[in-house]
Amino acid sequence: MKQHHFVQPPGPLGPFASRYRVHLEAQGYRFGVVQHRMTQLSQLSRWLEANSLAAVELDEAQIVLFTSERRAGGAKTLTKPTSFQLPLSFLRVIGVVPERATGQGLFDELLADYARYLSQERGLCPKTVTAHLVAARRFCAAFRDRGELEALGAAGVISYVLGAKNTFRPRAVEHVVTGLRSFLRYLYLSETIGVDLVPAVPKLASRRPAPQPPALTEAELSRLLRSCDRRRGQGRRDYALLISMSRLGLRAGEIAALSLDDLDWRHGEVVVRGKGNHHERLPLPCEVGEAVAAYLFRGRPSPTVPTRVVFLRSRAPWSPLNLSGVQAVVNRASTRAGLARFGPRRLRHTTASRMRQAGLSLAEVAQVMRHHDTRVTTVYVDVEDAALAGLARPWPGSRS
Repeated sequence: MKQHHFVQPPGPLGPFASRYRVHLEAQGYRFGVVQHRMTQLSQLSRWLEANSLAAVELDEAQIVLFTSERRAGGAKTLTKPTSFQLPLSFLRVIGVVPERATGQGLFDELLADYARYLSQERGLCPKTVTAHLVAARRFCAAFRDRGELEALGAAGVISYVLGAKNTFRPRAVEHVVTGLRSFLRYLYLSETIGVDLVPAVPKLASRRPAPQPPALTEAELSRLLRSCDRRRGQGRRDYALLISMSRLGLRAGEIAALSLDDLDWRHGEVVVRGKGNHHERLPLPCEVGEAVAAYLFRGRPSPTVPTRVVFLRSRAPWSPLNLSGVQAVVNRASTRAGLARFGPRRLRHTTASRMRQAGLSLAEVAQVMRHHDTRVTTVYVDVEDAALAGLARPWPGSRS
């Protein structure tokens, strides 16, 4: 491999430059990008030195000041604070720069304990814990100190929910209310407040579920899968992701959380990490296993990537594909296939509809789709009148 000459930049960030370079290369950045990032670090280090600042004093405020001075000096590049998120996050990971303050002040300890309660005592998955914490932080922001929170009454809870109803969209208000109930329950159990205020949270009017789009036909699904160029690594990844979702009915979060440890090649099974931290074992169809194996051997980035997540970004940094990334893969594939743009939910609906058409009962479909209530399954499945006829019982006294 060709060796490139590396000069350690001056200033307080110089001692960490070589580690930063190794970090960038391990993330899969091309040589030109690595050089650009190293120049960026060097300029920031020189600025810190010129202002007699140590590395430990670097934070978002200093980044804003640095980029403002560059704009004032006529610079055309590296003039936005967001351009320095990568080096700043790296310096925090290695412990050079302290973590960013949350800004919650007296509520920090309370929220940290709440997070432990959600993850350890209730066993919620990280995504749900994060959503509840967001709702709790918003709620705490309405109080100036712990005393106001401890004196909270039903009127205050109702007033907060009504305010959220006028601020957020209906779907977001549902998350606010759900998170608020969880947080109020914790406050009562932890004796932060003396009255259980969960019953005071107003109930929202139930909304009719949005009508599901029609399931994809076999021809449309074939066009979707054929739109992936399996001669390239990204195409192999997209094909493996799409066929896994369409054959197993996986949610976007489940496909994003899929780990190498979840694939049981010997027994032909896959562990699905679903909602509520439930783990289910499903058969691994041959076509799905072959597609995933082809991606792992001839499409997944360098094996030195320190993650066990199956599906990764196709461009540096080689980090796990998140929910929005899965959404983007399905969106792009539907567009390439010449279909109306759709997301992961339609693939899940297609899987359920195909099983129903094959003669499986609602209970069987619900089991494969990992629904604990068959009423949820009816949202995905078009239930024919003929299927419902068997549930009707003759009226007493009528001719049967």
